Amino acid sequence: MKIADATVWQVAAGNPKRSYPDVLLNWDVVCIGPGRRGPWPECKERLREDGWTPKKLDIIERFHNKMTERDIVVLHVGTANVYGVGQVVSDCCWNDHFGDVDGWDLQFIRRVHWLWDYRKDNNGKPQKFETREMKFGDTVQLLREKTSVRNWIADLGVAPEKSHRTLVSLPNIEPKPIEVSEVADYLFDRGVAADSINALTEHIGELQRIASWYDRSGTLPSEFETVSYLVVPLLRALGWTPQLMAVEWSVKGGRIDVALFSRLPRDDKNLAVVVEAKKLDNAVLAAKSQAQRFSVQSGRDECRRLIVTDGIRYGVYVKDNKGSFSDIPTAYVNINRMMDSYPVLGCPGVECLGATEGLRLISSDWSGDATEQTVRE
Repeated sequence: MKIADATVWQVAAGNPKRSYPDVLLNWDVVCIGPGRRGPWPECKERLREDGWTPKKLDIIERFHNKMTERDIVVLHVGTANVYGVGQVVSDCCWNDHFGDVDGWDLQFIRRVHWLWDYRKDNNGKPQKFETREMKFGDTVQLLREKTSVRNWIADLGVAPEKSHRTLVSLPNIEPKPIEVSEVADYLFDRGVAADSINALTEHIGELQRIASWYDRSGTLPSEFETVSYLVVPLLRALGWTPQLMAVEWSVKGGRIDVALFSRLPRDDKNLAVVVEAKKLDNAVLAAKSQAQRFSVQSGRDECRRLIVTDGIRYGVYVKDNKGSFSDIPTAYVNINRMMDSYPVLGCPGVECLGATEGLRLISSDWSGDATEQTVRE
């Protein structure tokens, strides 16, 4: 790779508290947002109406018109950690599959041949540099000329066959929005109690209104408030009674935000679900390891589900037949954007299921039967 002759961009994959490099590496893309208003430049005026400043709109313009094929991309989180290095191989396009990447709408994408991937080429650890080695600020910006990052890229010695591999195929089925009535029918057909379904359909609208109010007010709730006003009401609607639901359950090594039990008494052997809650609008899927740490302790063999949530978005992980939890969520639910599936939250060959199955897996009526997770090209 002749780095001396290349234009090199640094593209942020989120921030240290909410990052998504694996999604981009899995699907051979870089992506940015906000993309909820549709393709560029048609969406520009609508984004202005939403309050996006000229400076922020310039980042999207830069991604669309300044970045070009054959440019080099450095995928980073923060100003010191690099997760991937690749070459741009496409124009920019709008793809709604990336409309919910752990809550962020990142529909503006470019395809990238990843030439260096921290998971394969650096033992699963990002390449670390001095703090502020990369510029702080814009999601997309040119990498400074004289940096150790640029020198490191020049010395990578990427194998030629790696740069010519076939790109991963993006999901070819359009994501389908799900209405509350469809959720209700799906749950009823799979044995969820009618009382729970009625409560759920009533509460979803209220949860959406509460989340919208927080957004309009500009004040986000604390984690405790998130659990109280958003998480517990949904769990109650899905059949969990107060007797089977312990908030801030004290255990060895800390507290479980919400512990759900299959039966009384509330003890380790009856623990069915660990719920790890974050403040509204915080990263959700990154909390999976924290939830799993509580579930695998001795005596908790019947804990088969992990739920990570910010009160509106829910990632659900189900233990497989080997007794393990995959890093890929079994299902994902965004109360404000319910879809039939979220394939980009999975990986090529393994689908992340959507709102209908996700809410069934959260419900107290789930019997432990196999989910309908499929392999989709």
